[in-house]
Amino acid sequence: MCLAVPGKVVSIDDSADPLTGLIDFGGVQKQACLEYVSDVKVGEYVIVHVGFALQRLDEESALASLKLFEELGLLEEEFGDAWEQASKEAGTA
Repeated sequence: MCLAVPGKVVSIDDSADPLTGLIDFGGVQKQACLEYVSDVKVGEYVIVHVGFALQRLDEESALASLKLFEELGLLEEEFGDAWEQASKEAGTA
């Protein structure tokens, strides 16, 4: 399954073409294209689908969605276990 997941914009790379930013999805951080929401600001929430931020989302809705996704196990399904993944990358798994 591929979800549109809400995340918080942590940083924006204004020099990138296309415009990209670092998005935090409840502890997992990934780069995403911000071209569709080019006026987004650091600290705002966006919905990301397959690496593209599609729209802004208010914080209350974003946090409620992230909580529900986590409870249903959908974040782990979408992103995997961040600790296990980091351990594998470090060669300690």
